[in-house]
Amino acid sequence: MSISHAPPSSHEPDISDISGPGLSKGETSDRTALALEPLVPASSHRTRIPRWLRRTTGPLLLLALWQLLSSTGVLTPDVLASPGRIAEVGRELVADGSLPGAMATSLRRVAGGLLLGTVIGTGLALLSGLFRVGEDIVDAPVQMLRTVPFVGLIPLFIIWFGIGEAPKVAIITLGVTFPLYLNVYAGIRGVDAQLIEAGESLGLSRWGLVRHVILPGALPGAMTGLRYSLGIAWLALVFAEQVNADSGIGFLMVQARDFLRTDVIVVCLIVYAFLGLLADFIVRSLERLLLQWRPTFTGR
Repeated sequence: MSISHAPPSSHEPDISDISGPGLSKGETSDRTALALEPLVPASSHRTRIPRWLRRTTGPLLLLALWQLLSSTGVLTPDVLASPGRIAEVGRELVADGSLPGAMATSLRRVAGGLLLGTVIGTGLALLSGLFRVGEDIVDAPVQMLRTVPFVGLIPLFIIWFGIGEAPKVAIITLGVTFPLYLNVYAGIRGVDAQLIEAGESLGLSRWGLVRHVILPGALPGAMTGLRYSLGIAWLALVFAEQVNADSGIGFLMVQARDFLRTDVIVVCLIVYAFLGLLADFIVRSLERLLLQWRPTFTGR
């Protein structure tokens, strides 16, 4: 008695496997197409909102709430003027030339203080970060001066430099110097030691290491310090222009305070915010240009 063995065969799925009883041939092919169709996440079919629109949603909602509170009388004009009134006052200040002139004066002061503070802060950071002797000499005095509120030095600067432009620029310079020093110094000392060893093994000189390894590695910290210093510069300008000033945005605010003009004060604050935002945008654009070699996480 012989037993025949059937050759093994692999089971291949048939189209009829996915068809149920009572389905016609056309319905079977439709079911097949559905089964073989790739799954697409539902989120990919959603309409993407432009990022610029999402970023403006918050300020627009705040502006609408402000207008609503002003229209209903919750915010009275002597407490805070309405957005419509502030826009009208802004047009008047631009038309008579007082606001453009004040902006030019304030920008000149910030530019002078920022330039001096950048040179001083970066120079001290390079001296302290690149050389141990420089760190021993420079770092301790800088850390001591950093803890002194620069606003409290305004009366002393007035005694030293008078009541002209010098004390105002000096206050801005002092406010800019310390954030730049700290960030540039931290960026230099944060460079990976293995990169230094690799550069030395390739035969780079000390200046070559500084130029090709240390300074590029410290550049992200320097840009962060510059952005932070810009914010401190505008803050210092607010204080500097409210003490013995006869021009500038702060001078307009002092005059408006004396006459209880909250609309003019808010216009000046908006100009301060706009100029600070514009300066930060310029630095961020410069950062993207100079740090193209460094891939970073941009959010999801």
